[in-house]
Amino acid sequence: MAQPLSHISDLKKLKMPSWVLLGYPDDEGILLNGGRGGAKEAPHMIRTSFYKMTPSLLNPNHKALVDLGNIPVHLPLAERHERGREIIKHALDLGHHTCSLGGGHDYGYADGAGFIDHCLEKKQRPLVINFDAHLDVRPSEKGLHSGTPFYRLLNQYEGQFDFVEVGLQNQCNSLEHLKWAKQKGAQVLLLQDLESLGLKDSLEAVLAPFKGRPCFLSIDIDAFASGEAPGCSQSWATGLHIQDFLPTLRALQSDHEVLGVGIYEVSPPLDPDNRTSKLAALILHHFLFHS
Repeated sequence: MAQPLSHISDLKKLKMPSWVLLGYPDDEGILLNGGRGGAKEAPHMIRTSFYKMTPSLLNPNHKALVDLGNIPVHLPLAERHERGREIIKHALDLGHHTCSLGGGHDYGYADGAGFIDHCLEKKQRPLVINFDAHLDVRPSEKGLHSGTPFYRLLNQYEGQFDFVEVGLQNQCNSLEHLKWAKQKGAQVLLLQDLESLGLKDSLEAVLAPFKGRPCFLSIDIDAFASGEAPGCSQSWATGLHIQDFLPTLRALQSDHEVLGVGIYEVSPPLDPDNRTSKLAALILHHFLFHS
């Protein structure tokens, strides 16, 4: 299903637009944020589950998938983020779509910044959607970690992109951070906000003004209820459910130009039966095949 590439420069050799897959085997940002480690093992485990899957019966015709492997982790954390950012932008500039596997959600900054850089260079207004139990807008002045990606994006690109946070949980966020995010232009859907209309219809109502826009999806696996995604740094009994999420993903791909997706914070050592890695692989499969 995929071709492994030995070096990012090989992207230039691809003759047709492809899906490109990139791994971040790195959980330093989670540990710096006081979370439980293990997410550095996620790219391997998600790939293992994904590559056992067959192509979609509903949509067998698809772009080629090219696996770029993992970024090097011997560099300082900030440089690793910049490396991911450069790779994502380079791939998008060449007409590819991107799929990233974390690793800590601090790489949401790398993926988001590469996507925003690409869109702004093309004079397009980007849309970033984050599915998450947490806002992840903690100040970065004292250091980068898994709680800082959207603080960095909202400061660095203030007023230059639209941002929607989906599935936030009351017990995971401070009122101060919520107010700050809204002041920076973020639109927020708490988990309770989804109860009356459901995930798909609630999100479509918020996104109606942005229809057709280029979009990046950031998916922190702790957005899902622990019954479906126990293997993450912080899981809760409450959260999103995959049967609601997959129709929402299809609608997003129909209504927007979804150029990339990042899936973060799967932690295989905390995953009793690989349930969470399989969930991440299933999301990746549905994203690639739009089925």
